[in-house]
Amino acid sequence: MNNNEWYEPLRESAASEQTPAIAPVNAAGRSWTPLRVTGAVCILLALIVASSLIFGGGTQPTISSPAVTAPPALDPDDLPPDPAEFFRSFYQSVQTDTSATYIEKAKLPIAYEQQLTPASGEELTLQELYERCSPTIVAIAGYQKDVLGYVWGTGVILSEDGLILTNAHVIEDCHSATVTLFDDREFEAKLVGSDAISDLALLKIEAEGLPAATFGESATLQVGDRVAAIGNPLGSTFRNTLTDGIISAIARNVEAKGHRMTLLQTNTAINEGNSGGALFNMYGQVVGVTNMKMMSAYSSIEGIGFAIPSSTVQGVVNALVKDGEVRGRPSIGITVGTIPEAAKSEYELPDGLYISAVTPGTDAEAKGVRPGDVLMAVNGTPVTTTDEVNDIKNALQVGDTMRFTLWRDGEELEIDVILMDTNDVYGK
Repeated sequence: MNNNEWYEPLRESAASEQTPAIAPVNAAGRSWTPLRVTGAVCILLALIVASSLIFGGGTQPTISSPAVTAPPALDPDDLPPDPAEFFRSFYQSVQTDTSATYIEKAKLPIAYEQQLTPASGEELTLQELYERCSPTIVAIAGYQKDVLGYVWGTGVILSEDGLILTNAHVIEDCHSATVTLFDDREFEAKLVGSDAISDLALLKIEAEGLPAATFGESATLQVGDRVAAIGNPLGSTFRNTLTDGIISAIARNVEAKGHRMTLLQTNTAINEGNSGGALFNMYGQVVGVTNMKMMSAYSSIEGIGFAIPSSTVQGVVNALVKDGEVRGRPSIGITVGTIPEAAKSEYELPDGLYISAVTPGTDAEAKGVRPGDVLMAVNGTPVTTTDEVNDIKNALQVGDTMRFTLWRDGEELEIDVILMDTNDVYGK
């Protein structure tokens, strides 16, 4: 478990084209009522006067930063006598590894294969890059049932006949989606597939002759390489905005929504609405799909954004166009989290991870793993972090067995759990 949460998608009022408030909030959005828009405009004017604009991070997951200022420690005197009561309040979210999307499905399979092309020729100027690449970027408006307004995000054209790439969290919980092209034409989209673990999704529109983006090899990137992002920050007013920067780090492991993602880090400005947009190298090739930025409740953070590498995009896209899902990922079906030292001492718990939830229908449930158990070891290796469990799991395959050493009510138990496909554990 962790205190990270996904940005909700940026939401614009259906009754107004006013730009949403610029504020350090969940990047992908809020429900914008006329009153809130009015208040937002006032806040925006005050910020302009103060010459201190604070942006809240792209249509993507937020990452808290406890390293900036640590949250207060638990007071043992405040802990309830029942450990189950404490952990119910301490762990308030459950990992699902899925994002519910109710958009009408496209017919599968789709004849498309994502390929990565080596860079060649001379680097482009920013002006040349924008002229060549901006037509490949689209705006996405997602509509949720019985919710006023719409979700706003970005997408990248993959094929001339209307295959569109975006982030899974942009269309999460949406029942329909509209894609707006660079020339302002609008199309209703169908869902090809969505994959919450990679935070990637594919939409399909009925169009022909579209300018498709070229994808480059993220594996060849180095720290310091120049990159540029094109997306739709802060709503329709700022569609097709270009920002630039460098690659700040390669293969940055970031934990979000209960699982770890390996991402590119960049100082390129990424703001609300940028999610699902492209991070280009200076040859005009997409090397990443922007999806996160760092934010903190304790301190201001600037210039720490993230993008899904094109090497990851390639595998996910090719799986989605074929099956509408990515299969073969092993899953246990439990949610675990670290145990605070104060709780460990107060309740006399061993070293390990607290199991806060067990997904129904999994082999873990069938074998008797319960919420409230403490996972002490996996395959004989002691574990105290979720990364340690994931590293062991990810080295195995669906159908393999993990041996859990559990602590329950003062006793140690050994239970063998068969790994299942993530789609079968959490649903599609």
